[in-house]
Amino acid sequence: MMNKQEALFKYLVRLGDCALIHGHRLSEWCSRGPLLEEDLALTNMALDNIGRAQAFLKYAAEVQAIGLTEDDLAYKRDERAYYNNLITELPIGDFAFTIAKQLLLSVFENLQMQALCKSADTTIVGIAAKSHKEVRYHFAHARDWTLRLGKGTLESNTRLQQAFNQLWMYTGELFEMYEEDAILNKQGIAIDLNELKHPYYNTITSILNDANIKIPVADYMQTGSRKGIHTEYLGHILSEMQYLQRAYPDAKW
Repeated sequence: MMNKQEALFKYLVRLGDCALIHGHRLSEWCSRGPLLEEDLALTNMALDNIGRAQAFLKYAAEVQAIGLTEDDLAYKRDERAYYNNLITELPIGDFAFTIAKQLLLSVFENLQMQALCKSADTTIVGIAAKSHKEVRYHFAHARDWTLRLGKGTLESNTRLQQAFNQLWMYTGELFEMYEEDAILNKQGIAIDLNELKHPYYNTITSILNDANIKIPVADYMQTGSRKGIHTEYLGHILSEMQYLQRAYPDAKW
């Protein structure tokens, strides 16, 4: 059974990994956006996620207290040691696919960061408070584009519908809870993700209805990331992220 230190470390790494991989994927839109304004918007949101990842992984390294840094945690682990949600590692696809993924993630992150602002851990509260301000913009951006694409042309509506149909099966994993959640919930540090599920799906459903998008139905929900089991895409991401560290271990300027 985990002790509090081990539980807090894994919880923080989970939060950091989700932001890290999400940010890396969004950064792939740099110079590739459909228009200059969106190129800048998506890149800035990528930076927000990388900043949140740095904050959570830095705190995780401090909790582990074995001399590692946030960079060690970000770039020197094997694939099975990452705990990001599977949806974050999926390829960016077309613009509609990214917007659909952004909506599904930003609604969750908005609720999550808002709830973590009430954590008994003051460091988590500080990170969550800053992140909540950023995520509220991410949500507004994704919501507005969902409405524009859904109510736009037949082509934009069709692409957006296909994107939500593909991504829906990854939403259930967002609310999975494990041993570290149970340990930290008792101490008021973590949050009960089950309490976020109802407002999450209500918000998503309302927006999709307004955007003329049918609510997808998934026969099953993807899972596995909390145990280090990922899609094949994470390996490709890590090969890019970890190239410098592996080619020049502990390199110094």
